[in-house]
Amino acid sequence: MKHCTAVLGGGCFWCVEAVFSDLKGVLEVIPGYSGGHVENPTYEQVCTNETGHAEVVQITYDADQISYADLLKVFFSTHNPTTLNRQGEDVGTQYRSVIFFGSEEERQTAEEIKREMAPQWDDPIVTEIAPLEKFYPAEDYHRDYFRRNPQQAYCSMVIAPKVAKFRAEYRDRLKAH
Repeated sequence: MKHCTAVLGGGCFWCVEAVFSDLKGVLEVIPGYSGGHVENPTYEQVCTNETGHAEVVQITYDADQISYADLLKVFFSTHNPTTLNRQGEDVGTQYRSVIFFGSEEERQTAEEIKREMAPQWDDPIVTEIAPLEKFYPAEDYHRDYFRRNPQQAYCSMVIAPKVAKFRAEYRDRLKAH
């Protein structure tokens, strides 16, 4: 088993976590914050739009089961990478589409997959590709949020349809439950 990590932001981290948690080869998904200038930010601070952080997930995966490129293809197909600082009704820099890379190889792969996925969208992809400087895990109550709160309004109206679409499109890549 070859454990690797990827840090991705595609809007609300509850949505991104819910999608990637179901993917075969993904070992763990931790919601958190990256890309800002405040040490150890809180959710409340990040929501002020003043820390510079994006809501992200840190994905630990088995590279023998799923490649970094395949993770990025799922990433680009499960959120709208063409809207700047927003996903649906979630607006602010914390909701930006971003890939934080940990190596030059990851940066090159991210640029390549971004180009490859561009024809699937009518508008240009605005996903930021930036070096990972620091990942801060979010508060514990954000972990497994969708699984633990399926009846919460945001979960049932926003996350559930996104997860259902993902599961239908990627059913052959899902973990066996």
